[in-house]
Amino acid sequence: MKTIVVRNIVRTEAAVAQRLGALGVSTVHEAYGRDGLMKPYMRPIWPGGAAGGPAVTVLAQPGDNWMIHVAVEQCQPGDMLVVGCTTDNYDGMFGELLATSLKARGVVGLVIDAGCRDVKVLREIGFPVWSRAISARGTVKATLGAVNVPVVCAGVSVTPGDAVVADDDGVVVVPRKAAADVAAKGEARRADEERKRQRLASGELGLDMYNMRDPLARAGLVYVDSPEDA
Repeated sequence: MKTIVVRNIVRTEAAVAQRLGALGVSTVHEAYGRDGLMKPYMRPIWPGGAAGGPAVTVLAQPGDNWMIHVAVEQCQPGDMLVVGCTTDNYDGMFGELLATSLKARGVVGLVIDAGCRDVKVLREIGFPVWSRAISARGTVKATLGAVNVPVVCAGVSVTPGDAVVADDDGVVVVPRKAAADVAAKGEARRADEERKRQRLASGELGLDMYNMRDPLARAGLVYVDSPEDA
């Protein structure tokens, strides 16, 4: 592993990242061909948080948040900080002070495949975090990692500048070069879902809207009028 900091990265366009963020994780995940979703243990530390933006990445050592401090300097307004670790870790590597520093840089959220602490304060200041665990266990600043290199976070490869979307449904990553296409597909999907929502709200059944009855019959589903007929 090279212990480097890459200063200049190509980011997903801000407008595209904002469009993806407005769509939400579930719609973006579907629009991206059901790809890019981090493992479900990545949960928001407080409910209702939502964020989307280009990734600034950190490769950190377990129980060591030194490189997160290094990464703060490389962040720009609208960025999402994404932290992967060289091995499994649950220590509380991020808390109130780092969040204060990131907010001052205009960072919109953090995704960290490790632990987070100071949940009450982070909720109060409105800084959203998605983490592997919540832990008060402290960390050190002793071993180098890297900033703005490709990392694996919760099972997903993240390249600096990729679009990251996070909300109560989890975290999804879209490669920078695919972001605009996925945003367009997601917006079309959302419009289609709104039409379906109106039909379902009017009382129409999904069985009929999706033309399921014939395929169900061909698959062998049989309706009977009472348990005695079963």
